Amino acid sequence: MKNRSNIAYTLILAFGLLFVSSCQKGDLVDSPNVANAGGLIPPSLLLNHITATLVRNGEEPFGDAYKYSQHFLSNYTYYRGTNYYNWTTTNQTYDILKYAIELEKQSTAQLNRSNNYYFALAQFFRAYSAIWLSQRVGDIPMTQAGDINNLTPKYDTQHDVYKNSLALLDNANTILNGLFTSTNPTLKLDPNKTLDATGDIFGLTGMQWQKLINTYTLRVLISLSKRAVDNADLNIITKFNTILSNPAQYPIMTGNGDNVLYKYNVAFNSYPIFARGNNPYNNYANVGKVFLDITTANQDPRTFIAATPAPAQIKAGKTVSDFTAYVGADILLTQDALLTNSGNGMYSFTNYNRYYTDKGGANAEPYIFLGYPEMCFNIAEAINRGWITTPAIPSATWYTNGIKASLAYYGLTDGQTLTVGDLGGKTIGTTTINFNNFLTNANVVYAGDNATGLAQILTQKYVAMWQNSGFEAYYNFRRTGIPALAQGGSGGALSTPGNLIPRRWQYPSDEASANSANYKASLQTQFGGTDDTSKDTWLTK
Repeated sequence: MKNRSNIAYTLILAFGLLFVSSCQKGDLVDSPNVANAGGLIPPSLLLNHITATLVRNGEEPFGDAYKYSQHFLSNYTYYRGTNYYNWTTTNQTYDILKYAIELEKQSTAQLNRSNNYYFALAQFFRAYSAIWLSQRVGDIPMTQAGDINNLTPKYDTQHDVYKNSLALLDNANTILNGLFTSTNPTLKLDPNKTLDATGDIFGLTGMQWQKLINTYTLRVLISLSKRAVDNADLNIITKFNTILSNPAQYPIMTGNGDNVLYKYNVAFNSYPIFARGNNPYNNYANVGKVFLDITTANQDPRTFIAATPAPAQIKAGKTVSDFTAYVGADILLTQDALLTNSGNGMYSFTNYNRYYTDKGGANAEPYIFLGYPEMCFNIAEAINRGWITTPAIPSATWYTNGIKASLAYYGLTDGQTLTVGDLGGKTIGTTTINFNNFLTNANVVYAGDNATGLAQILTQKYVAMWQNSGFEAYYNFRRTGIPALAQGGSGGALSTPGNLIPRRWQYPSDEASANSANYKASLQTQFGGTDDTSKDTWLTK
């Protein structure tokens, strides 16, 4: 994988693109003051920029996404921020849309056809940018976004955003499939080659891009589970079945080798803990209670990947192999209480030797943008829900495959000896990994295609998202309530009305002023006129 700094400053000069107004979000305008404005731009350079910025602020390892999913918590505001869910306005992905539009234009102009590799990827980026924002706020401008002649684009309903995005994703797959199977030597591409060695941050082959698009489509379809029955025009269940039953036309990931990975390096792209200046302050964050309550009860060896044993438990005589020595911090406590308890050794800290010892993240697993373990759980969930009545592979197998793929992703093997350190990395013992004790645990053995089995699938997907996949763990909780993230209670630890986890973000701050009439009209139809974070959108009602 290439580092994200490969996008040169010359791109900015060559691009000459300005936002005319914030509501236009993605409109591309030539600036007469920039050299070569309106000239040709190598599509590879555009692709480099888009792929380098797909991982958004807060989604990187140990970003806010993992506090909001309660994988880990801050116990000291100055270094790790608060644990509050009192978020307001969201970030946005209009920059991705902007570059996707230009990638379509440049690739079509330079290759004299739209059925090209870059155009297909641009279709994926369009869909990704729209869904990323819509799942946070609700209705958004989509069909009119990017139109230079329209500075006040109308809002598409969230239903239509998803409908249009699914069409874009299907078109992207169709284009790639046509290029890979074409008998025209001018058009035909080798799916097993890295088709753009200079422009793709992830270093994917053509086939892996196609797998990414279809695997992402499965994620989108399962995220629509609440709308699968009452929105027949979306064909959610049919589309899921079509992808799963036609691997030649709709290839999906087949193993961890297809994971879309974002890697870090010392020179340009430090591991996020170091980039935020948190090193060596491992003592100001603790592993979350929700995560460790799950892994320790199941004798899950990923406990040792994420956490150190709580110092007080070791002092009391427990060994590093004892799962009860690993204790998570409770987000319902105030940060003052968390800091006091943490200082008294009551909680587990993050695995220092894995995440804090190398600025380039050499000892840490790379970040998964989209991965095979999640795909396995998504398919298992679809079968569990009855979407696929005669699956070629049963849900139990997909479920187990997801667990095993996650274990392998973190570098765990059966019988392996792991060295366990304290909060500063000093060795305090070793433990032997035992897959059998974990996989045969009563909490883990698949209970069947029922409510208990569904909870197991969703719980294991949550564990597999330790420090990867951005906000997906939160989105799954919002959709299903599983696992039950801590909320409610007294003391206002979450700093929200009723101490409850929000259901959405507010719109980007510039939207209200730049596209006021459409913004207000959309708020009225969706939420009674208030940009309320406690209200569900169409997606999760």
